[in-house]
Amino acid sequence: MRLPDLARPLILSTLTLCFACADNVQRAGEPSVTSQGTVSLSRDASRPRVPADTVDSLVAVRRATVMDTTPIRARPAPPVPVRSRVTSDSTASRDSAKPKVPAPLGPRSGDRHPAFGDTGSPLDSLWPVKGPAPLPGSILPAKRIVAFYGNPKSRRMGILGELDPDVMLRKLDAEVAAWTRIDPSTPAIPALHVIVLVADGFPGPSGKYRTRHDSAMIEKVYGWARSRNGLMFVDLQVGQSTLQAELPWIEKFLVRPDVHLAIDPEFSMKGGGVPGRRIGTYDAADINYASRYLASLVDRYKLPPKILVVHRFTPKGVTNTREIRLDPRVQIVMDMDGFGPPWMKRDTYWRDIKSEPVQFTGWKQFTKRRNDQPPTPRGDILRLWPRPLYIQLQ
Repeated sequence: MRLPDLARPLILSTLTLCFACADNVQRAGEPSVTSQGTVSLSRDASRPRVPADTVDSLVAVRRATVMDTTPIRARPAPPVPVRSRVTSDSTASRDSAKPKVPAPLGPRSGDRHPAFGDTGSPLDSLWPVKGPAPLPGSILPAKRIVAFYGNPKSRRMGILGELDPDVMLRKLDAEVAAWTRIDPSTPAIPALHVIVLVADGFPGPSGKYRTRHDSAMIEKVYGWARSRNGLMFVDLQVGQSTLQAELPWIEKFLVRPDVHLAIDPEFSMKGGGVPGRRIGTYDAADINYASRYLASLVDRYKLPPKILVVHRFTPKGVTNTREIRLDPRVQIVMDMDGFGPPWMKRDTYWRDIKSEPVQFTGWKQFTKRRNDQPPTPRGDILRLWPRPLYIQLQ
């Protein structure tokens, strides 16, 4: 997540600490999910075994996040277009050449912003990505996922834990219906995106600066998702741990056909350091590892293709994106995770998502106006090219 101003040098600061809360803590009053208008679409809709150190989730968890104020600059094209590698089970290729875009960015960009799909941006030609054809049972690109994010033990980490479950689920129903209404060509399906591994500002019993939440909590969220015939995403903030250490711990949920994975580079402290004091990172090698892990589960348990969501809001949050390998058994979503006014979020989407094609894209909306002021209307999100197929509300 990040705050204005993108025109200033990179600075890091700690934002509001998030405290995990027990179920019996009085919940905040019910806020309304962002109400957003619609616009007509100008583009054809068709285009588009580990140590047993689990910490019970009632243990207080402190979570901070840092902001990115990296200036937005036009990206020069490489001298020769480069095609990224694709796994051997597909002959398709992905063009990741990035043409120079002398396009308007910033608060005055308005309707001419190059993140939109109807402004003539040279980057439009990179999308949709040339990759493996979807396998039977794939969710994307035929559907759009609308997910509520958070942790039921914390009122401050997102809408999933902020509201009582029945209220939260009714709001999810309404949000899904709204997205299907505005874009009936891509029906929306519900999801709950739960943070099961939370990065901490202290080492904890494991010394890894992360807290594993107990299976009972995860099962509860899974039950809520099933009540809506929806999906569940388990989100990992590894701290000073690794995907190699944490994925086996959560595998018992990932073997279910309606459970998918999300990983958060912001809290991956590969070089050491304390989560929340600086922004972490993942490399293509890490994403490829997670993808291979999921693909092996698909084969072993005869599952439909998995979805891997990767949060991103900084240029260095994910490195060497051209080396990310596509596999038909795993659909990768690069989720624009920044916050701010609409123009700033479009800048981030253009810089970190559109300019570095991987496969599918996502967009995070915040339900608090202190984060998104004003909120980005749904219709403007659908003007983006590529159109996001994963919408996350926090």
